Amino acid sequence: MEKFTTLTGPAAPLPMANIDTDKIIPARFLKTIKRSGLGVHLFDTLRFDAEGKERPDFVLNQAPWRKAEILVAHENFGCGSSREHAPWALLDFGIRCVIAPDFADIFYNNCFKNGILPVRLPRAVCDLLIEDARLGANARVTVDLERQVVVRPNGEEIGFEIDPFRKHLLLNGLDDIGQTMQHETAIDTFEARRKSAQSWLPATNSAA
Repeated sequence: MEKFTTLTGPAAPLPMANIDTDKIIPARFLKTIKRSGLGVHLFDTLRFDAEGKERPDFVLNQAPWRKAEILVAHENFGCGSSREHAPWALLDFGIRCVIAPDFADIFYNNCFKNGILPVRLPRAVCDLLIEDARLGANARVTVDLERQVVVRPNGEEIGFEIDPFRKHLLLNGLDDIGQTMQHETAIDTFEARRKSAQSWLPATNSAA
């Protein structure tokens, strides 16, 4: 998983509440278990019309937000089903941080497992950031995870809270597998002892 330290760039304004996971990635695109390739379908019904043509009024179809890494929205982002494809699609598109007043719990947890930073800020602050974002390419926002601040284009710093352990995982690029592999030496030692003491047992890495 890629480390998350600091992001700086234009933030895409999406002033909508209750953006559910089906809106983020419609169910018809959930036929894959791969994490890659879903970005083209992110917000599919909002980005494209029935003929597959871009809707010019949708923010991610406009410069400078076509390559946005930061998204600012309203309440209850990621509600609906528990599909992990939703953060997969955001990440594959290039979005590494979503700022909103609150998130659905399962989506919030899935973000951390996939290297996305969900930042909770009050609605009034999100509205300020949305207004900043509408100014375009020169209105650059910085999200600094180490210092736990969002920096507005005018230089104002806004602090946010995050669980210390989750912060550690993002800063070090550790997903569930990465956490396990931190103990690789201890695991190898255990397996060697097990093989010696219980040689009659099949090896755990043997082919099926």
